[in-house]
Amino acid sequence: MNARLPTPDKDAIALLPPFERLNLDRIHLVSTGEQARQAQAQLATARAWGFDTESKPTFRVGEASDGPHILQLSTSERAWVFQLHDPECRAVAAELLARPGIVKAGFGLGDDRKRIVQKLGIEPEGILELNTVFHQRGYRKDMGVKGAVAVLFNQRFIKSKKAATSNWANERLTEAQLVYAANDAYAAIRVWQALGLAD
Repeated sequence: MNARLPTPDKDAIALLPPFERLNLDRIHLVSTGEQARQAQAQLATARAWGFDTESKPTFRVGEASDGPHILQLSTSERAWVFQLHDPECRAVAAELLARPGIVKAGFGLGDDRKRIVQKLGIEPEGILELNTVFHQRGYRKDMGVKGAVAVLFNQRFIKSKKAATSNWANERLTEAQLVYAANDAYAAIRVWQALGLAD
């Protein structure tokens, strides 16, 4: 495809109706081994997951992150937010990410992949960078979740800056953090489906 398709700018996106996000009743916090095994059983039936991670921000020069602290996996129905400080949760998360035959779709995953290799000691399988799909289809600018939701659904994906830069290493995550984290992964699986990649 030779035509370079435009992506909507911030001002145009701001005028769109909001994207319908997952609420807390469809978001599962996974912080124990038992919860992780339950999540694993439910996730195993899907062909693809929306995927993202969060790490505690680093603010000092030269400070290295020991993230990711959170792993988010989502189907089109519900999302699971894994806290990786628990060894059993970490082990299940590693097994899920290393599992072949299931697509893990998301945006800006290069950094996530490197950190997962470092922290979990596995090479994730089936990672799909959705930005690459948009490039292949003729979009000239890098496509993040906001641009993708605007293009495919004509809706505005709301992201909280406060939640984005919050402490993801906290043992007790806030409701705002859970909603933020889960919906990054949820939007990714919805985009994957809308691109026709499930067919």
